[in-house]
Amino acid sequence: MLSAKALTKDHGTHRALDDLNFTVGQGEIYCLLGANGAGKSTTIKLFLGFLKPTSGCAEVDGFDPQREPQVVRRRLLYIPETVALYDELTGYENLDYFARLAGVQDRSPARLRDCLSTAGLLPDTFNRRVGHYSKGMRQKVGIALAIIKEAKALLLDEPTSGLDPEASAEFHDLLLRQRDRGAAILMATHDLFRAREVATTIGLMQAGRLRRTLDASTITANDLENLYLEEMGRR
Repeated sequence: MLSAKALTKDHGTHRALDDLNFTVGQGEIYCLLGANGAGKSTTIKLFLGFLKPTSGCAEVDGFDPQREPQVVRRRLLYIPETVALYDELTGYENLDYFARLAGVQDRSPARLRDCLSTAGLLPDTFNRRVGHYSKGMRQKVGIALAIIKEAKALLLDEPTSGLDPEASAEFHDLLLRQRDRGAAILMATHDLFRAREVATTIGLMQAGRLRRTLDASTITANDLENLYLEEMGRR
């Protein structure tokens, strides 16, 4: 579903991403771990079509985001560190607005409320202005959009940064539900513990290169921490 093929990105003389190769299939969660500047966010921006690769390609369901951006965007949902919503609108109104932009046909009140509820929002918050939402609640509106849009792939860039442990755990439970419905999920994160808990595959990035690929089911949290520190110490 998501495929990086010899993906390389230069910013002037700086190589931000160097010959990246991986795939994320349906029903899989691929977590990219690495320090700031490792290339995680650059990778996600290339899949979104926000950046043009220097060489290689990023494909979404076989489509190139540079050549067919509209086709790609219909298949994707992007959840950044803080979901961009309209503070003066309610959670319900935000979902209705963005579902309309995404071309969702069934935007009935019952459908919208069901998606918000499935994403973990309580009914008494649906008609509350988003300006009064916590960060965790805003992220849940993003998940509700993934649900109503039936997004085939989710791209997440530090989505739980700044969340308290309970909200972080709730968010990752929602990701597992999206995985179970068949979504391909690519998540950039610093959270080793949560990555180990939710990931199918973990990629360790350093200085723009994918240093190691791990099957999350075969390693312990301590092993992951040790491997991460080993790779981050390399130059």
